[in-house]
Amino acid sequence: MTDQVSGNKKAVVLISGGLDSATCLAIARDQGYDCYSLSFDYGQRHRSELQAAEDLAVFMQVKSHKTIPIDMTGIGGSALTDMTIAVPETESEGIPITYVPARNTIFLSYALGWAEVLEAEAIFIGVNALDYSGYPDCRPAFIEAFTTMANLATKAGIEGHPVSIETPLIELSKAEIIVRGLALGVDYARTVSCYQADSQGRACGRCDSCRLRRKGFTEAGVEDPTSYKNL
Repeated sequence: MTDQVSGNKKAVVLISGGLDSATCLAIARDQGYDCYSLSFDYGQRHRSELQAAEDLAVFMQVKSHKTIPIDMTGIGGSALTDMTIAVPETESEGIPITYVPARNTIFLSYALGWAEVLEAEAIFIGVNALDYSGYPDCRPAFIEAFTTMANLATKAGIEGHPVSIETPLIELSKAEIIVRGLALGVDYARTVSCYQADSQGRACGRCDSCRLRRKGFTEAGVEDPTSYKNL
């Protein structure tokens, strides 16, 4: 897919290939935005999410999809980018080792750059402050601070064309996200959320992300379409 020009309002949508970002993309489309989706190959162990993101971009008819390579394995510090650190399969206290240092700051910065090039009005990101793993860069305070910075740091911002950072999932439970997505036609069988999904996108069923996902489908009262390798 290549960049396209239209007279409609535009949004850059961060998509990982997971449940939340797929729902976020569907919401942006429903709000009338021409969507430009952005994913990152940052050295994550669950690389099958990138194929899921590409498939979702096609399925949901985005105007353009980009996958940006960033080597975050160079700094490590996370079970998602350092293969010597095991992904935890039991609940833990505090910020888990699956937190990737500064990930959303980096991702939003790239999205901000593309948004300025596209003259897009908004950036959508599927962060959530309820059913999440305690990551600091999923909180409303972080999004508010980034928005302030974004409109001080860009030509568009200082010329009176600020970009908004849209977080439509931030106050929803996982079950509420699923119900909203299903109403908008999201096919969750196409999504990959597992932190240690195999090359076919099959989930482990044990990591934090899998537990939250499965809990969401149970509480929403709908069948879980996830493909599990161990269940």
